[in-house]
Amino acid sequence: MRIRAAAPAELPLLQSIERAAGEPFRTLGMAAIADDEPLPLEVLEGYRAAGRAWVAVDGADRPVAYLIAETVDGAAHIEQVSVHPDAARRGVGRALIEHLAEAAREEGLTALTLTTFAEVPWNAPYYARLGFRPLADTDPALTDGLRAISRAEAAHGLAAWPRVCMRRDLPADPG
Repeated sequence: MRIRAAAPAELPLLQSIERAAGEPFRTLGMAAIADDEPLPLEVLEGYRAAGRAWVAVDGADRPVAYLIAETVDGAAHIEQVSVHPDAARRGVGRALIEHLAEAAREEGLTALTLTTFAEVPWNAPYYARLGFRPLADTDPALTDGLRAISRAEAAHGLAAWPRVCMRRDLPADPG
């Protein structure tokens, strides 16, 4: 699986990937998540232009997954990672996260963070297997920036299901 920067012409495809990746939420009674519209093209373009949007591509160089991130309180914060169901369960999401981890190390960042659904099998339990730990409300690693993201997500309706902030510390680059 090759990972590269997203191209401007691919942004509508990223929206399609997110829609397809959202469909399995219906099986958990979370139709509102499946029906939620992906980020607008202009927002995706902002991530792309800032060098914060990556795609995993198939053999034909067509994106099958993507990750967008931003820096929040000194950590690389995963805003969205979506894998098309046709490419799921093949390590694509993990590869994107590891790509971000390496980019974050190169920038001198010391952690990856994200917010996710606590009880969805392919959300918090999956990220825990990748080395992320949940942050309790009293954890000093639950920064003001993460709290603001959580509040914004709640205002968007995501708090209808249990959510959690998670963090994965990045060891210093041994090189």
